[in-house]
Amino acid sequence: MSQILIPLIVIGGMGIIFGALLGVASKIFAVKEDERIPQILEALPGANCGGCGYAGCSAYANAICTGGAKTNMCPVGGAEVAQKISDIMGVEPEEKEKLVARVLCNGTPQRALQKYEFDGPRDCHSAARLGGGEKMCAYGCLGFGSCVKVCKFGAMSIKNGVAYVNIDKCVACGACAAECPKKIIKILPLKSKYTITCKNVEKGKTTRHDCQVGCIGCGICAKACPKQAITISDNLAVIDPNKCVNCGICASKCPQKAINKVTKDGLQGPQERKDVKPKLTPEQIEELKKKKAAQVQ
Repeated sequence: MSQILIPLIVIGGMGIIFGALLGVASKIFAVKEDERIPQILEALPGANCGGCGYAGCSAYANAICTGGAKTNMCPVGGAEVAQKISDIMGVEPEEKEKLVARVLCNGTPQRALQKYEFDGPRDCHSAARLGGGEKMCAYGCLGFGSCVKVCKFGAMSIKNGVAYVNIDKCVACGACAAECPKKIIKILPLKSKYTITCKNVEKGKTTRHDCQVGCIGCGICAKACPKQAITISDNLAVIDPNKCVNCGICASKCPQKAINKVTKDGLQGPQERKDVKPKLTPEQIEELKKKKAAQVQ
Protein backbone atom coordinates (compact mmCIF):
# COMPACT_ATOMS: atom_id res chain seq x y z
CA MET A 1 0.00 0.00 0.00
CA SER A 2 2.84 2.39 0.90
CA GLN A 3 4.31 1.77 -2.54
CA ILE A 4 1.18 3.35 -4.04
CA LEU A 5 0.51 6.10 -1.49
CA ILE A 6 4.00 7.58 -1.38
CA PRO A 7 4.19 8.30 -5.16
CA LEU A 8 0.65 9.73 -5.06
CA ILE A 9 1.53 12.03 -2.18
CA VAL A 10 4.74 13.14 -3.89
CA ILE A 11 2.98 13.83 -7.23
CA GLY A 12 0.10 15.59 -5.46
CA GLY A 13 2.51 17.73 -3.47
CA MET A 14 4.45 18.64 -6.58
CA GLY A 15 1.19 19.58 -8.31
CA ILE A 16 0.24 21.89 -5.44
CA ILE A 17 3.68 23.52 -5.41
CA PHE A 18 3.79 24.02 -9.20
CA GLY A 19 0.21 25.32 -9.18
CA ALA A 20 1.08 27.87 -6.53
CA LEU A 21 4.19 28.91 -8.45
CA LEU A 22 2.18 29.37 -11.66
CA GLY A 23 -0.41 31.42 -9.80
CA VAL A 24 2.29 33.72 -8.39
CA ALA A 25 3.98 33.98 -11.81
CA SER A 26 0.72 34.87 -13.53
CA LYS A 27 0.26 37.80 -11.15
CA ILE A 28 3.86 38.94 -11.39
CA PHE A 29 4.06 38.78 -15.20
CA ALA A 30 0.44 39.68 -15.94
CA VAL A 31 -0.07 42.33 -18.65
CA LYS A 32 -2.63 44.74 -17.33
CA GLU A 33 -5.25 45.82 -19.90
CA ASP A 34 -5.77 49.52 -20.18
CA GLU A 35 -9.07 50.17 -18.41
CA ARG A 36 -9.96 52.67 -21.14
CA ILE A 37 -10.15 49.97 -23.83
CA PRO A 38 -13.44 48.41 -22.66
CA GLN A 39 -14.84 51.91 -22.19
CA ILE A 40 -13.98 52.82 -25.77
CA LEU A 41 -15.40 49.52 -27.00
CA GLU A 42 -18.66 50.33 -25.27
CA ALA A 43 -18.74 53.74 -26.97
CA LEU A 44 -18.05 52.30 -30.43
CA PRO A 45 -21.04 51.10 -32.51
CA GLY A 46 -19.64 47.57 -32.91
CA ALA A 47 -20.10 47.45 -36.68
CA ASN A 48 -16.60 46.00 -37.24
CA CYS A 49 -16.73 47.43 -40.77
CA GLY A 50 -13.02 48.27 -41.00
CA GLY A 51 -13.77 51.81 -42.12
CA CYS A 52 -11.43 53.15 -39.44
CA GLY A 53 -8.52 51.36 -41.08
CA TYR A 54 -8.27 48.63 -38.43
CA ALA A 55 -9.50 45.03 -38.37
CA GLY A 56 -12.48 45.87 -36.19
CA CYS A 57 -13.71 47.89 -33.21
CA SER A 58 -11.52 45.99 -30.74
CA ALA A 59 -8.38 46.58 -32.82
CA TYR A 60 -9.26 50.26 -33.15
CA ALA A 61 -9.84 50.63 -29.39
CA ASN A 62 -6.44 49.08 -28.71
CA ALA A 63 -4.82 51.33 -31.30
CA ILE A 64 -6.26 54.44 -29.65
CA CYS A 65 -4.88 53.51 -26.25
CA THR A 66 -1.57 51.98 -27.27
CA GLY A 67 -0.81 53.17 -30.78
CA GLY A 68 -1.86 56.79 -30.68
CA ALA A 69 -4.68 56.38 -33.23
CA LYS A 70 -6.95 59.38 -33.64
CA THR A 71 -10.27 59.42 -31.82
CA ASN A 72 -12.34 60.47 -34.85
CA MET A 73 -11.69 57.58 -37.23
CA CYS A 74 -14.96 55.68 -36.74
CA PRO A 75 -17.08 56.47 -39.84
CA VAL A 76 -20.20 54.85 -38.39
CA GLY A 77 -20.27 56.68 -35.07
CA GLY A 78 -19.24 60.03 -36.52
CA ALA A 79 -18.81 63.13 -34.38
CA GLU A 80 -20.89 61.79 -31.46
CA VAL A 81 -18.70 58.71 -30.94
CA ALA A 82 -15.54 60.75 -31.52
CA GLN A 83 -16.63 63.06 -28.69
CA LYS A 84 -17.21 60.13 -26.31
CA ILE A 85 -13.83 58.59 -27.10
CA SER A 86 -12.10 61.95 -26.70
CA ASP A 87 -13.72 62.34 -23.28
CA ILE A 88 -12.47 58.89 -22.26
CA MET A 89 -8.96 59.69 -23.48
CA GLY A 90 -9.02 63.16 -21.94
CA VAL A 91 -8.21 64.95 -25.20
CA GLU A 92 -9.90 67.56 -27.36
CA PRO A 93 -12.09 66.07 -30.12
CA GLU A 94 -10.76 66.46 -33.66
CA GLU A 95 -13.08 67.37 -36.50
CA LYS A 96 -13.10 65.03 -39.47
CA GLU A 97 -14.37 65.82 -42.92
CA LYS A 98 -17.45 63.81 -43.84
CA LEU A 99 -16.73 61.36 -46.64
CA VAL A 100 -19.06 59.30 -48.81
CA ALA A 101 -18.73 56.73 -51.56
CA ARG A 102 -19.30 57.90 -55.13
CA VAL A 103 -19.94 55.71 -58.18
CA LEU A 104 -18.02 57.11 -61.13
CA CYS A 105 -20.36 55.82 -63.80
CA ASN A 106 -23.77 56.88 -65.10
CA GLY A 107 -23.87 54.56 -68.10
CA THR A 108 -27.24 52.89 -67.86
CA PRO A 109 -28.10 50.27 -70.51
CA GLN A 110 -29.96 53.01 -72.42
CA ARG A 111 -26.82 55.17 -72.53
CA ALA A 112 -23.97 52.69 -72.80
CA LEU A 113 -23.44 50.48 -75.83
CA GLN A 114 -23.65 46.78 -74.97
CA LYS A 115 -21.62 43.96 -76.52
CA TYR A 116 -23.88 41.11 -75.46
CA GLU A 117 -26.43 40.06 -72.86
CA PHE A 118 -24.87 38.36 -69.85
CA ASP A 119 -26.72 35.23 -68.81
CA GLY A 120 -24.68 34.03 -65.86
CA PRO A 121 -24.44 34.42 -62.08
CA ARG A 122 -25.73 37.82 -60.97
CA ASP A 123 -22.35 38.87 -59.72
CA CYS A 124 -20.01 41.63 -60.95
CA HIS A 125 -16.89 39.48 -60.67
CA SER A 126 -18.43 36.72 -62.81
CA ALA A 127 -19.54 39.25 -65.43
CA ALA A 128 -16.13 40.95 -65.49
CA ARG A 129 -14.43 37.64 -66.32
CA LEU A 130 -16.46 37.35 -69.53
CA GLY A 131 -14.88 39.92 -71.81
CA GLY A 132 -15.01 42.63 -69.16
CA GLY A 133 -18.79 42.59 -68.95
CA GLU A 134 -21.75 43.46 -71.17
CA LYS A 135 -20.76 47.06 -71.86
CA MET A 136 -18.46 48.11 -74.64
CA CYS A 137 -16.92 50.56 -72.16
CA ALA A 138 -14.29 48.67 -70.18
CA TYR A 139 -14.72 51.09 -67.25
CA GLY A 140 -18.50 50.99 -66.88
CA CYS A 141 -20.52 49.78 -63.89
CA LEU A 142 -21.55 46.16 -64.36
CA GLY A 143 -24.70 46.63 -62.32
CA PHE A 144 -25.00 43.20 -60.72
CA GLY A 145 -24.77 44.49 -57.16
CA SER A 146 -21.63 42.98 -55.66
CA CYS A 147 -21.18 46.33 -53.89
CA VAL A 148 -24.75 46.16 -52.58
CA LYS A 149 -24.11 42.75 -51.02
CA VAL A 150 -21.09 43.90 -48.99
CA CYS A 151 -22.60 47.17 -47.74
CA LYS A 152 -23.61 46.69 -44.10
CA PHE A 153 -25.54 49.95 -43.92
CA GLY A 154 -28.01 49.66 -46.79
CA ALA A 155 -26.44 52.61 -48.59
CA MET A 156 -25.94 50.89 -51.96
CA SER A 157 -28.59 50.03 -54.51
CA ILE A 158 -28.87 49.29 -58.23
CA LYS A 159 -30.98 51.67 -60.30
CA ASN A 160 -31.47 50.94 -63.97
CA GLY A 161 -28.34 48.82 -64.18
CA VAL A 162 -26.00 51.20 -62.34
CA ALA A 163 -24.93 51.31 -58.68
CA TYR A 164 -26.04 54.30 -56.62
CA VAL A 165 -25.14 55.50 -53.13
CA ASN A 166 -27.54 56.91 -50.57
CA ILE A 167 -25.30 59.56 -49.02
CA ASP A 168 -27.45 59.78 -45.88
CA LYS A 169 -26.72 56.13 -45.09
CA CYS A 170 -23.16 55.88 -46.37
CA VAL A 171 -20.44 55.89 -43.70
CA ALA A 172 -17.50 55.71 -46.14
CA CYS A 173 -16.27 52.39 -44.79
CA GLY A 174 -14.88 51.56 -48.24
CA ALA A 175 -16.27 48.02 -48.46
CA CYS A 176 -18.05 48.74 -51.74
CA ALA A 177 -14.95 50.33 -53.29
CA ALA A 178 -12.84 47.31 -52.35
CA GLU A 179 -15.41 44.88 -53.78
CA CYS A 180 -15.96 46.60 -57.14
CA PRO A 181 -13.97 44.72 -59.85
CA LYS A 182 -13.97 47.83 -62.07
CA LYS A 183 -12.66 50.08 -59.25
CA ILE A 184 -15.13 52.83 -60.15
CA ILE A 185 -16.27 53.55 -56.59
CA LYS A 186 -14.26 56.21 -54.79
CA ILE A 187 -14.45 57.68 -51.30
CA LEU A 188 -14.75 61.45 -51.72
CA PRO A 189 -15.65 64.45 -49.52
CA LEU A 190 -19.36 65.02 -49.04
CA LYS A 191 -18.88 68.78 -49.46
CA SER A 192 -18.06 68.30 -53.15
CA LYS A 193 -21.54 67.96 -54.64
CA TYR A 194 -20.48 67.48 -58.26
CA THR A 195 -18.83 64.33 -59.58
CA ILE A 196 -17.29 63.28 -62.87
CA THR A 197 -19.41 60.18 -63.36
CA CYS A 198 -16.98 58.45 -65.69
CA LYS A 199 -13.67 56.60 -65.45
CA ASN A 200 -13.05 55.98 -69.14
CA VAL A 201 -9.55 57.06 -70.20
CA GLU A 202 -9.97 56.15 -73.87
CA LYS A 203 -9.77 58.87 -76.50
CA GLY A 204 -12.87 61.01 -76.90
CA LYS A 205 -14.02 59.41 -80.15
CA THR A 206 -13.97 55.93 -78.61
CA THR A 207 -15.65 57.04 -75.40
CA ARG A 208 -18.40 58.90 -77.25
CA HIS A 209 -19.07 55.82 -79.34
CA ASP A 210 -19.23 53.49 -76.35
CA CYS A 211 -21.30 55.68 -74.02
CA GLN A 212 -23.57 58.68 -74.53
CA VAL A 213 -22.60 60.19 -71.16
CA GLY A 214 -18.89 59.36 -71.01
CA CYS A 215 -16.24 62.03 -70.42
CA ILE A 216 -14.37 62.75 -73.67
CA GLY A 217 -11.68 64.93 -72.09
CA CYS A 218 -12.64 67.95 -74.21
CA GLY A 219 -11.62 70.40 -71.47
CA ILE A 220 -14.68 72.64 -71.76
CA CYS A 221 -15.43 72.15 -68.04
CA ALA A 222 -11.86 73.03 -67.07
CA LYS A 223 -11.97 76.25 -69.09
CA ALA A 224 -15.36 77.21 -67.66
CA CYS A 225 -14.46 76.56 -64.00
CA PRO A 226 -13.92 79.94 -62.26
CA LYS A 227 -11.80 78.32 -59.51
CA GLN A 228 -9.55 76.16 -61.72
CA ALA A 229 -10.82 73.14 -59.81
CA ILE A 230 -10.88 70.87 -62.86
CA THR A 231 -7.95 69.38 -64.75
CA ILE A 232 -7.74 66.90 -67.63
CA SER A 233 -5.64 63.81 -67.05
CA ASP A 234 -5.51 60.79 -69.40
CA ASN A 235 -8.48 62.05 -71.45
CA LEU A 236 -10.56 62.36 -68.29
CA ALA A 237 -11.71 65.37 -66.26
CA VAL A 238 -10.82 65.40 -62.55
CA ILE A 239 -12.36 67.69 -59.91
CA ASP A 240 -10.24 68.90 -56.99
CA PRO A 241 -12.70 68.90 -54.03
CA ASN A 242 -10.51 71.37 -52.15
CA LYS A 243 -10.99 73.99 -54.86
CA CYS A 244 -14.54 73.21 -55.98
CA VAL A 245 -17.20 75.64 -54.70
CA ASN A 246 -20.18 73.70 -56.14
CA CYS A 247 -21.20 76.45 -58.54
CA GLY A 248 -22.37 73.85 -61.08
CA ILE A 249 -21.00 75.71 -64.11
CA CYS A 250 -19.00 72.65 -65.18
CA ALA A 251 -22.11 70.45 -65.18
CA SER A 252 -24.06 72.94 -67.27
CA LYS A 253 -21.25 73.28 -69.82
CA CYS A 254 -20.37 69.58 -70.21
CA PRO A 255 -21.53 68.47 -73.70
CA GLN A 256 -21.64 64.83 -72.63
CA LYS A 257 -23.48 65.43 -69.35
CA ALA A 258 -20.71 63.49 -67.63
CA ILE A 259 -20.69 65.82 -64.60
CA ASN A 260 -23.59 65.30 -62.22
CA LYS A 261 -24.86 66.63 -58.93
CA VAL A 262 -25.06 64.03 -56.19
CA THR A 263 -28.16 63.73 -54.01
CA LYS A 264 -29.08 61.23 -51.30
CA ASP A 265 -31.04 59.21 -53.87
CA GLY A 266 -28.24 59.08 -56.40
CA LEU A 267 -27.33 61.32 -59.32
CA GLN A 268 -29.34 64.28 -60.41
CA GLY A 269 -28.16 63.74 -63.96
CA PRO A 270 -29.45 63.76 -67.53
CA GLN A 271 -32.68 62.12 -68.61
CA GLU A 272 -32.52 59.03 -70.78
CA ARG A 273 -31.88 60.04 -74.36
CA LYS A 274 -34.18 59.06 -77.19
CA ASP A 275 -31.41 58.10 -79.58
CA VAL A 276 -30.83 54.78 -77.83
CA LYS A 277 -28.15 52.64 -79.43
CA PRO A 278 -29.05 48.96 -79.98
CA LYS A 279 -26.92 46.06 -78.86
CA LEU A 280 -24.27 45.01 -81.34
CA THR A 281 -24.43 41.89 -83.46
CA PRO A 282 -21.58 39.35 -83.11
CA GLU A 283 -20.21 40.52 -86.46
CA GLN A 284 -20.14 44.15 -85.31
CA ILE A 285 -18.39 43.14 -82.08
CA GLU A 286 -15.65 41.36 -84.03
CA GLU A 287 -15.23 44.37 -86.31
CA LEU A 288 -14.89 46.72 -83.33
CA LYS A 289 -12.35 44.41 -81.71
CA LYS A 290 -10.27 44.50 -84.87
CA LYS A 291 -10.43 48.31 -85.00
CA LYS A 292 -9.38 48.63 -81.36
CA ALA A 293 -6.54 46.15 -81.85
CA ALA A 294 -5.35 48.16 -84.86
CA GLN A 295 -5.45 51.38 -82.79
CA VAL A 296 -3.28 49.77 -80.11
CA GLN A 297 -0.72 48.64 -82.69
